Amino acid sequence: MPPRLLLLPRGGLLPPLRRRSPALSPLLRRTPTNKPPGYLFLSPVRAFSRYSGMAAGSPEQQLRSVVVRETVELTEKEEQIFGRLLDVVRHFGLGTQLRVAGGWVRDKLLGKDSADIDIALDNMTGQNFCEKVNEYLELMGEEQKGIGVIQCNPDQSKHLETARMLIFDIWIDFVNLRSETYAENSRIPTMEVGTAKEDAYRRDLTINSLFFNINNNSVEDLTGRGIEDLKKGLIVTPLPAKDTFLDDPLRVLRAIRFAARFNFTLAEDLKEAASDERVKSELGSKISRERIGHEIDLMMSDKHPVRAMCDIRDLRLFYVVFSFPENSNPPVFDKCDWQCVSRIEAAWNLAYSIGSSVFSSGSDPKLQDEQRRLYLYSELFVPLRNMFYFDKRSKRQVPVSSYIIKHSLKLKGSDAETVVNIHAASEKFAELVLLLESRVDVRTLKEKLEDEYLEIPTDSVKRVCAGLILREIKDFWRVALLVSILSYPEAENAANILNKQDELHWRKEKYIRVERAITDIDLDGVWKLKPVLDGKSIMGVMQVKSGGPLIGKWQQRALKWQLAHPNGTMDDCIEWMKQSQSKRQKLESST
Repeated sequence: MPPRLLLLPRGGLLPPLRRRSPALSPLLRRTPTNKPPGYLFLSPVRAFSRYSGMAAGSPEQQLRSVVVRETVELTEKEEQIFGRLLDVVRHFGLGTQLRVAGGWVRDKLLGKDSADIDIALDNMTGQNFCEKVNEYLELMGEEQKGIGVIQCNPDQSKHLETARMLIFDIWIDFVNLRSETYAENSRIPTMEVGTAKEDAYRRDLTINSLFFNINNNSVEDLTGRGIEDLKKGLIVTPLPAKDTFLDDPLRVLRAIRFAARFNFTLAEDLKEAASDERVKSELGSKISRERIGHEIDLMMSDKHPVRAMCDIRDLRLFYVVFSFPENSNPPVFDKCDWQCVSRIEAAWNLAYSIGSSVFSSGSDPKLQDEQRRLYLYSELFVPLRNMFYFDKRSKRQVPVSSYIIKHSLKLKGSDAETVVNIHAASEKFAELVLLLESRVDVRTLKEKLEDEYLEIPTDSVKRVCAGLILREIKDFWRVALLVSILSYPEAENAANILNKQDELHWRKEKYIRVERAITDIDLDGVWKLKPVLDGKSIMGVMQVKSGGPLIGKWQQRALKWQLAHPNGTMDDCIEWMKQSQSKRQKLESST
């Protein structure tokens, strides 16, 4: 008989649950013992991490003891939701056993809150039950709720029809318990309503196969090992791993994601199945790119993205997940996967060592999380930034990193654009770093910025040059600076006298110096600066009735003038324009 855990009544001995920290916090949390022990070298960047050079879930990653609660404590909102569902069952005499499935149970036993409530039903479909809920709401004089139905799609390994509706302002998914039978030579199962035990064994992982039975307030471990694996920190499938992955190949990525999130160990048979050629083929051909991209995005936004990327690389899944376009120029190089993952390791270490200032965007935590996410994508694809492919639709050369983000992962086009812009800005920052550290001839840059109408004071060259770059990259300038610092070649020369920890410190200090230099000249937020003269005003000064390239050139000159004269007024700028034109006219008449 499977073990059953009784529900602790509200107000019992367990401490109140804490809400999960934002995705950003694990990167920024500092403790005196956070010193990664292993090292991996990638010129010009050295990445060191406990994941480097270690096979995914290898014996070096020892099984750990995880604190698992003996009971589940419900919040007031959960008690309210579950009470309403039981009222529906009792009122209509449905005889339905209501079970919360999967991740919610796992998280509750780990002492974490979860808003992801999936209800498994033993005698009806999710849609039928939702209709009963609405019928009950009507009887109670309450507003009925809309029902969303996600149809099953066996070709994409979506075997279950799912119904969704709002209950007390929380989205709840409803699905019937399932059992599956496969006809010979068919990969598409015949779905039938099954028992809770049959359903538990069809789940992706044992730690996700647990149920919380709402009817009798108990946790059900019907595989007999879900709680045991949770305590051991072990990622394992209820049925043979290869069968589980061929049923739904996306489960490979889910296993990697949960192993990274909880720092659990991948079971040996699971690793072997994940690396199986047939499983990899099915993952690449059977699963939609949207679903793959969603899993990768969850990894990148979670606590341990480096661990997840290392597992993908070590299980030889990199080129399946991040599929490349045909005929890239130059072609995909040897050990490309290792270089990409090594780069993100180094990026994580550097950002971690610097702390919260890396992703500072005022008080907007969502923007901070977005900067962190796109920083990691940018760093992962830095080794590809000089690779392009010919896009037949646009008939132009497009960065390979853009293809991977937009087509392999089906993420937003704006994500691809931002990553490409960060790569471009990081190369511009390389020259800016030298300028801000007074290691480049200011006169050369001064000549590039000036023309016959514009003269920039020598002591303003740094501000103008930096301001123009920051206005292009905007909120992501610190991210672009980090990418530039990690690509900085000077540490190669210092490698003979510095150990790897010293090199990390060297790059950290360089970042801090340059970041401080930019903020000291009051450029943080310069992209929000309103032009002192707009196109209409410039047309008035020049006494022309229509715009064109000429007005565009003067707008650029006016912007440079404004950056060089931060306290200048509109009248000052107009006076400069008039004087510069007058000087030019006198010069032309004299020649």
